[in-house]
Amino acid sequence: MKVVILAGGLGTRLAEETGTRPKPMIEVGGKPIIWHIMKNYAHYGFKEFVICLGYKGYMIKEYFANYFLHQSDVTIDLANNKIEIHNSDSEDWKVTLVDTGIDTNTAGRIKRIQKYVANETFMLTYGDGVSNVDMEALLAFHKKSKKIATLTTIQLPGRFGNLEMDTQGTVKKFQEKPIGDQIWINGGFFVLDPPIFEYLKDNMDDVQWEKKPLIEIANAGQLAAYTHHGFWKCMDALRDKIELEELWSSGKAAWKTWKK
Repeated sequence: MKVVILAGGLGTRLAEETGTRPKPMIEVGGKPIIWHIMKNYAHYGFKEFVICLGYKGYMIKEYFANYFLHQSDVTIDLANNKIEIHNSDSEDWKVTLVDTGIDTNTAGRIKRIQKYVANETFMLTYGDGVSNVDMEALLAFHKKSKKIATLTTIQLPGRFGNLEMDTQGTVKKFQEKPIGDQIWINGGFFVLDPPIFEYLKDNMDDVQWEKKPLIEIANAGQLAAYTHHGFWKCMDALRDKIELEELWSSGKAAWKTWKK
């Protein structure tokens, strides 16, 4: 089963980093965040990827084109223009890199990779979020639901403490950063069946996947939600990158499901 990764956005809220590289190539622990995402899928046996490129997509192409070389010990014979590979710690992945347009919105990007997923169920995620979602359990849930689309839903941790006061200003109850206020949101990590492309007809280049097609799929009663209670983090701003770096360096990266 193929995994489609949306990796073409500008990442304007991370301008400190994305001025020189696409958002999925921002590093955490010395590796691009897209690598972390792919490692988690590969841990569950999903090793075929289709990456939707846009802004500075050539950098992602160059990264994977040179991946084997960067993971290997080599001897380079400059006089004879030969490279001898001694050993390699590369991945057993198959990666298809698709130019889906600089300004194309997410629905348009998904439409443009239809021929690469053929008539098969496929997974879809964003190129800037990490999680320890159990991909096998997610797929099993999707199959059992008999819907054409499943998303993973999560609860965000609160950023501020909640309190209850009486009319005199006395605090009756205080809760530090409650989880999500009981609100479940779209956390990505989709499983999709081919009929979803029926909702991507006409020109989708300016259409956001969540704003129209996904709403129409839900209105048709064809969208299921897999609840995830574990770790989830989107690298939306610089503070998120710093938090992920701290978790990685301290050995507390809950999204690291793989052994090596």
